[in-house]
Parts: sequence; structure tokens; C-alpha cells
Amino acid sequence: MTSELKIGAGARNSLWASFLIMGIASMAWVPRIPEIKDAVGLSNGQFGFVFLGSTIGSVLGAQLAGRAIHTFGSRPVARISSILLPLGLVAMAYAMTATQLFFALMLMGFGYAITDMSLNSQGIVVEKILNKKCLSSFHAMWSVGSFASAVFGGFMIAHLTPKENLVSIAVLSIIAFIPANFFLLKPDMDQHAGNTGETTEAKIPFFGKSAFPLWALGVGMIAGMVAEGAASDWAGILLRENMDISSRLYSTAFASFALAMIVSRFLGDKALHKFGLRNTVRYGGVVGGAVWGLSIAIAVPLSSYAEIPALIIVNIGFIFAGLGIGPMFPAFILAASRIKGVAPAVAISRVGLIGISGYFIGPTITGLFAEVSTLSIAMAYPVLMMILGGYMSRAIKKEQEEGLENPALNEGK
Repeated sequence: MTSELKIGAGARNSLWASFLIMGIASMAWVPRIPEIKDAVGLSNGQFGFVFLGSTIGSVLGAQLAGRAIHTFGSRPVARISSILLPLGLVAMAYAMTATQLFFALMLMGFGYAITDMSLNSQGIVVEKILNKKCLSSFHAMWSVGSFASAVFGGFMIAHLTPKENLVSIAVLSIIAFIPANFFLLKPDMDQHAGNTGETTEAKIPFFGKSAFPLWALGVGMIAGMVAEGAASDWAGILLRENMDISSRLYSTAFASFALAMIVSRFLGDKALHKFGLRNTVRYGGVVGGAVWGLSIAIAVPLSSYAEIPALIIVNIGFIFAGLGIGPMFPAFILAASRIKGVAPAVAISRVGLIGISGYFIGPTITGLFAEVSTLSIAMAYPVLMMILGGYMSRAIKKEQEEGLENPALNEGK
């Protein structure tokens, strides 16, 4: 194994660990959402507005990330942002009002977006160095972390207060991020200014012909991320308030969703290689979204007469949602990184700016719909957005389907 391959393998291991920790930290509050919502005294609509804090933070973070990574490299940026993310959890734990919760979510969204863009930029280059697809597996580790948070948080409901739960996760995350970031690629290897020998732009306009491919990919990503955010943040409330599922079981929908995403993302690298980015996103979005919506439509009214069958049906729907959404983010990120003439970090951050905002704004819009109707009806919004994400696979062009190999490994072939 050459020195470059050893460094790439070390960076891959660091990325697996970093994505795992990011999943744990960013989703630690999800199992405690019903308690936090009640403690602050918010309705569904008000709670949806509070989610705008995450949206604003993530938009600001993603906007800053591209320029910061292009200037300083992804590792230095990740080391700073990976501290901000857990600090948002601490702020959330001590939030006593809607305003305080808003700014806590804003801080968490800001740190999350920058960390996410930094690690994805590293992942693209690691794939080139190792000449092997592994980006989806990084996101699988994020899903493992989010699932662990759901299981731990659900178990700890009877043993820890939300404050104790969130602070403990935050402290452990800050400590764990330090060694996890250690073996990330240094700035002289992470191609943060673009591919060797290629002229790229560090700043691109928001609108215009040159920005259109990024917007097209961003719309597809935002559709998938709206569905993911709604599935994560409203699943427990849907089961508790609309289906009268007990507190010991209302976290099962999110757990089913997260577990399905783990499976789809660990298999995602092979699926993306075999079926292509476009087909994987298309069929996952359309089929997964259709089954998800149908399961909610059946399970909610059924829960009044047969709780357990209804619980099984709604969990099947969330499983299909997780299977379909899982490969979407890695696929759109890969496609963005392969747009010629734009530095990968800048392209990823621009698409991420659009997509991650959807992850946080999706629950807000879902909450507004729930305020004027019911949450079960409002869930039609993320279901339709997931199907739209599948349709927007058409934004992935043929040249973006082709793998990018490490030229150094092809010498002499």
C-alpha cells in the first residue's frame, strides 16, 4: 500500500467516526422532542416556527462553508464547526422559552451545516484517493449515530431528564470529535481549491446559466431532505398525538426510519455503482414516497380500532421512506462534486445550502399545515416532496454518473 493510500485509508476511518458522532449529536434531541415541546408550551404551529432557527443557522453555515473550505481546507474548518454543533445541544438543554430554543437550534444548525459540508468535501477526495466508492457508507455511519440516539434517548426517557440527556451527549461528542478529526486529510491533500490542473471558481452567482445545474440538483436534494427532516422530527408526535401510541412505543417510527436508512446507505455504494445515481434516486423516491403516504393514510384511522396492526403498518411506511431517502443525499452530493469548472467544496456547499435548509424548514412547513388541519394530513407534504426528489433525479447528467478515478492509480495501466 502506497503512502497516499495509507493516508486515504486513515482519512476514511476518521470520516466514518466523524459522521457517526455527527449523527449522534445532531439527532440526540429527537426522542425528547415531545417533552421539549410540552416543556416550552408550544402548539404544533409554534413549534414549527421554532424550527426556523435551525433553517437560518444551516443556511448561514452552508453559505460560509464553501468559501471557508476553499480558503483554509476542510480539516481546519471541521475542527472548529464540530465544537459548535454540540454546543447547540447544550443551549437547547437550558432553553426555557421559545426564543431561547430558536437560537439554540440556530447554533446547532450552523455548526451542523459547516461540519457536514467539510466532511462531505473530504469524502469526495477520499473516494478518488482510494479509487473506491465509500461516500454512502459515511452517511450510513451518520444514520447509525442517529439511530443510536433514538434508542438511547427512548430508553433514557424513564431515567434522565431531557437536560441531562442532551448535556451528556454534547460533552461526549466534543471529546469524541477530537481524535475522530485527527486523521482527516490535511489541506495540501484535500483538493479544497479544486482538482489538480483544473481551473475552478471559488465564488459562483446564485442565479444565471452557470448556477442552473446546482439549483436543479439542489431542488432534488431539498425535496429528499424535507422528507427526511419531517420523518425525523414529527414521527414521534404523529404516533403520540394522532394514533395515541404509548410513550414507550412512539419512538419506534423514527427508529424504523433510521434503521432503514442505515441499511440503504451501507448498500448505497453498491447500488449507486450498479444502477447509477439517477435510477437509484428515481425509484427510491417514487416508490418509497408512495408506500410511506399510503401507510399513514391507512394506519391513522385504523389506530382507533386496532393499535398494534396500525403501529406495524405505519412503521412499514417509515421503513420504505428510510430505504428511499437513504441514497438521495450522497447521490446529489456526488453529482454536484462532478460539475466541471466549479471547485467541489463550493459546488457541494451550494447544493448543500439548498438541501440542508430543506432538512430544517421541512418540519416548519409540516407544522404549519398541521396547525390548520391535522398532522396526519400535513404529512402529505413531506411524502409528496420525497416523490418530487425521485422525479428530480433527471437533473443528474450522464457525465456526473461516471466515476472519477485517482489518476495516480491509473499510471501504467
